Amino acid sequence: MLRIEGLNQFYGQSHILWDIDLKIRQGSCACLMGRNGVGKTTFLKCVMGLLPHKTGEVWFDNQNLNKYATEQRARLGIGYVPQGREIFPLLTVEENLKIALSGRKDKLKHIPSHIYDMFPVLKDMRQRRGGDLSGGQQQQLAIGRALVLDPKLLILDEPTEGIQPNIVKDIGEVIRKLNHQLGITVLLVEQKLPFARAYATDFHILNKGRLVAEGEISQLTDDIVQAHLSV
Repeated sequence: MLRIEGLNQFYGQSHILWDIDLKIRQGSCACLMGRNGVGKTTFLKCVMGLLPHKTGEVWFDNQNLNKYATEQRARLGIGYVPQGREIFPLLTVEENLKIALSGRKDKLKHIPSHIYDMFPVLKDMRQRRGGDLSGGQQQQLAIGRALVLDPKLLILDEPTEGIQPNIVKDIGEVIRKLNHQLGITVLLVEQKLPFARAYATDFHILNKGRLVAEGEISQLTDDIVQAHLSV
């Protein structure tokens, strides 16, 4: 589904990502993990074309994305929810969702009903401004907006950050439904180890910009956690 080969990225003279080779298998829920500042968000932005990479290739569904702009990657079927959500606070919930319709291949003009089925709170609050929602509701709005694109791959950058515990569980169950029932492949950055173990199928760990461990989530041992994730 998604294949990264020899990815290197720099900020000025600082080498941020080092020779990353990584594969996300179709139908999986892969968790990208690592301590703060190791390059996780930078990696996602390179995948989405929001940041240029120095060398390497990004492949999605056997297409090389290197020359594709972010909008083109979205139209190919990649949904992206950035860290901090980045909704439009002055637009209504409904307007936030409708913005994503322009990225659909089928030119659909209305919000798919399953978005509101999955997030009933968005239907109840569809005429409220995005900035008036709670943090958890804004996260649901951000995920819903990405799903309006009808993605094959959904990328989530720390979807549980700053979210109240009851909404964290709701978001986890939505991810499980998207992955298991709808067949959407998921790649998420997540710091909460119990959340990753509950909802991910695979893990990939970055340390100082390098891929240092990966495997099925059942292979994420305490020794690996102690070596690469413990603060």
